[in-house]
Amino acid sequence: MRPPRWIPFLALLAAVCLATACRESGIQTDAIAAQAADAASLPNKAGSFKFAVLGDFGVGAKTQYQLADQMATLHDRFTYGTVVLVGDNMYGGERPQDFKAKFEKPYKPLLDAGVKFYASLGNHDAREQRYYKPFNMDGQLYYTFSPTADVRFFALESTYMVPEQVAWLEKELKASSSKWKLVFLHHPLYSSGERHGSDTLLKEALEPLFVKYDVSVVLTGHDHFYERVKPQKDITYFVVGSGGKLRSGNIDRGTGLTAKGFDTDLAFMAAEIDGDQMYFNTISRTGQVVDSGVLAARKPLSP
Repeated sequence: MRPPRWIPFLALLAAVCLATACRESGIQTDAIAAQAADAASLPNKAGSFKFAVLGDFGVGAKTQYQLADQMATLHDRFTYGTVVLVGDNMYGGERPQDFKAKFEKPYKPLLDAGVKFYASLGNHDAREQRYYKPFNMDGQLYYTFSPTADVRFFALESTYMVPEQVAWLEKELKASSSKWKLVFLHHPLYSSGERHGSDTLLKEALEPLFVKYDVSVVLTGHDHFYERVKPQKDITYFVVGSGGKLRSGNIDRGTGLTAKGFDTDLAFMAAEIDGDQMYFNTISRTGQVVDSGVLAARKPLSP
């Protein structure tokens, strides 16, 4: 016997009601989630400070070039002028032809557009990279720069965290009145990487200074994936170690640290600071936005 003609209508009505209820209750399908990610896209405001983050990239492989193409594509519509490099800038040889194949060629559109790259060094990097002019290190293993009055970056050398560097960092953090203090280094204080994970010695040495002097964001690499760590003592930590190397499936979801993780493809991060807010998007090799959000600058504690 054929079912009554009104049964398909009721099924359709139920589906519509369910979708509406899902939207109203905050339950999202994959499509709705994708729309939500788009809604959290970078504002691209005139006068804001725009930058990108890249790490563990210098391999010269096709996939590195493909991610570099995504960086150039983004720059066409979101004109960032700064890229911070969180280390392991070169794997293998570091001859002039290696710098050309692993850095100058893949990022040529950005370099030609006047984008400045600021490097920190990883455990695979020769210390002599600090003299490579396009890395803008001015011969220093650790340094600071301020692209705007409200923003200051602190680049650290985390393979050899000598006491002199820690003392220098405290002095520079204390002296800075910038609203946004961002630190970038290679080894992560917090990471869910099964291969490496959190560096407890670095955490003991650096975290008290980050907390005391109102650091808002810490950018790292070393583990070959992307991870946004749940805020630790009101500081947001990122692992952006998937610029050329990838350790697929290496995020340990049991650490309880992960706010968002992506370990199935290469990715870089783009960010925009406007006043008290920092917007960020993390973009994969295929152009997918795999994470996005808005952070607030840390406020100094009242005496």
